[in-house]
Amino acid sequence: MTLTLDDIRAAADRLKGHIERTPCRPSRTLSEITGAQVWVKFENLQFTAAYKERGALNKLLQLTDAEKKRGVIAASAGNHSQGLSFHAARLGIPVTIVMPRSTPFVKVQQTRNHGAEVVIEGENYDEASAVARRLCEERDLVFVHPFNDPDVIAGQGTVALEMLEDVPDLEVLPVPIGGGGLIAGMATAAKQLNPGIRIVGLEPAMYPSFTAKMRGVNVGANAGGATIAEGIAVKQVGDVSYAVARPLVDEVLLLEEPHMERAVALYCNVEKTVSEGAGAASLAALLAYPDKFRGKRAGLVITGGNIDTRLLASVLTRELVRDQRIVRLRIIGDDRPGLLANVSALIGQHGANIIEVAHNRLALDVPAKGAEFDLMIETRDAQHTQEIMDALRERGYPPRAV
Repeated sequence: MTLTLDDIRAAADRLKGHIERTPCRPSRTLSEITGAQVWVKFENLQFTAAYKERGALNKLLQLTDAEKKRGVIAASAGNHSQGLSFHAARLGIPVTIVMPRSTPFVKVQQTRNHGAEVVIEGENYDEASAVARRLCEERDLVFVHPFNDPDVIAGQGTVALEMLEDVPDLEVLPVPIGGGGLIAGMATAAKQLNPGIRIVGLEPAMYPSFTAKMRGVNVGANAGGATIAEGIAVKQVGDVSYAVARPLVDEVLLLEEPHMERAVALYCNVEKTVSEGAGAASLAALLAYPDKFRGKRAGLVITGGNIDTRLLASVLTRELVRDQRIVRLRIIGDDRPGLLANVSALIGQHGANIIEVAHNRLALDVPAKGAEFDLMIETRDAQHTQEIMDALRERGYPPRAV
């Protein structure tokens, strides 16, 4: 299987006027935080908030009239389904999407809103894909694979084409890997435009499918877990996408959950933009492996912004905990009137906010005439938290973080 720069340029011509040509902007603050020279490609600004529109539309535009009439089907955890559904509806093509039960509700609802018939089956992408294949045969539909298709891969490659048009001297592209379609397309375009550019693949540590295939190991049965990056939680990389990408990928890195969570929070707090877990993988790589990217001109792609609002709220709150801007303090003292009022007043005088108070008189490691107080407080930063703990200690209420 070969894919050429001409294939990707042809895809770009087909897509012109049908999708957003998203900006690729430098980020001074993320550069300072990571030590790399960071440019960010905002694919979350596509209409369906993900780059997947590119490959899906490139495939749809090349279907015959007979194939369009039969309709298309796909399995997807969300972004491919939305891109395919949206553009199929525009083109008058019936579409069926099979989604795993773990798919975030926001992605399910948005896919339905685009007019697709949604079938919820399977515990993960691979199981959903098997269901989609069966329905494809039963209903005589056209299967549009989210990554293991040359036309889809060519469409995804237009991301790198645009990035190198905007920033020709990029030195490294860290690219998320699920099934491998994005990295196959981007690596093809980037390496042919700039043979010296480094392509670094990124996988969730729970789903190291590309890494395993490189090492000749089958981890499909053992891969799994509740990763925040469900968009790249694929147990088996595609054969076609792997064949295209493998000769072009310089290195593959595995990412743990805390770095991806922090990356989502940084995009929100620094760039004022929303990224899903998989969409933040490239920034997570710079946080997890700073020495590999320090000083390099790095092009990061926010591949998608379809994150459940409840999950986003949880990620942002957990980041406050990591930064010690939200902390739970435990104070043990005499159970006498006024103690809690004194502690609260002291915390307020030092500029912190009390979020929650729990009062426990039954803890067996506390004297019978005593009480245990758990206070969740919000502070400016770790130093501010320490100042408050020192002040409580000086007043005779020694706290400990719990």
